[in-house]
Amino acid sequence: MKKIFLAVTFTLLAAIVFGQSNVGTKPTIQLVRNATLLIEYGGQRILVDPMLSPKGAIDSWAGIQRNPTIELKMPVEEIVKDVNLVLVSHSHEDHFDKVASKTLNKSIELMIQPADKDFFEKEGFSNATVLNDTKLWNGINIHRLEGQHGSGEVLKMMGKTSGFILEAKNQPTVYIVGDAIWTDDIKQNIKKYKPDYIVVNSGGALIKGFENVPIIMNEEQTMALIRESGHAKVIAVHMDALDHCRTTRSSLIQKASELKIGKDKLIVPQDTEVITLSL
Repeated sequence: MKKIFLAVTFTLLAAIVFGQSNVGTKPTIQLVRNATLLIEYGGQRILVDPMLSPKGAIDSWAGIQRNPTIELKMPVEEIVKDVNLVLVSHSHEDHFDKVASKTLNKSIELMIQPADKDFFEKEGFSNATVLNDTKLWNGINIHRLEGQHGSGEVLKMMGKTSGFILEAKNQPTVYIVGDAIWTDDIKQNIKKYKPDYIVVNSGGALIKGFENVPIIMNEEQTMALIRESGHAKVIAVHMDALDHCRTTRSSLIQKASELKIGKDKLIVPQDTEVITLSL
C-alpha cells in the first residue's frame, strides 16, 4: 500500500511539474503550411485550420493546378501529436480537409463557428464546441470574431468565416484574423483587443469569374491592416500553397519594402518556421 501511495504521489508531482513547465515556456506560432498553424500558448498546444492533404490531392480552384501546390514539410503524425484543441475558422477545404477529418481523433476538442455545426456533426466529431462569442478554456480566453470572406455576390458564395482572439495571463494577445478582407470591423477589433500579434491570411485569393474581387487580403489590404495595427507585429500566412492565391511571399515583402515596413513589423514565415512570441 505504501508503495502504491508513493507511486501515485510521484505521478501527481510529475504532472504538476510538467504542467508548470509548459506554462512557463514561451508561446510560439509555427506555420505548417497555408493557414495551418501550431500554437503553443498558456501551456496548451493548439492546432488551427488543419489542411493536411498531400500535394495535388484537391481540385484546382483557379484552373491552374491541383491543390495544395506544395507538399507538407512535416509528417501529419507530428502535426497532430499532443494537440489539446483545434480551432477551425470555417470548413472550406483549405482550412479543414478530408485528411484532417480522418486523422484527428473524433473525440478531440474543437471550437467552431455556428455556421459549421452541421458539418462537424456529419464528420462525426463528438466534442465540437460552437463558439458564439467567448469561452474561457484552460485559462485562455478565446473570442470568436466574424470575418468578411469577400464582398458583394462573392461574399454570398463564400459564406461565413471567423477569426479568433487568444488572451491569457502573462501571455501576449494574439488575433488570428482568418479568411477575411480588410474591413472597418477588423480595424475596430484591433482597437478593442489591442493584440500584440496579428496573424493575417494575405494570399489575395480570387475565384473564377470574379478576378477583381479578393476573398482574403492581398498586398494592399495587408498594408492597410499594418497601418492600423498599433503596436502589434503582423504575421502574414496563407501564401504560396494554393493555385487561386495571387499574393506571394515575395510580392508582399516587396510591397512592404516600398512602404519602408521592416521585419520588425511584418513577419512572413516560411513553412515549418517557428516564431517565438513576447509581451
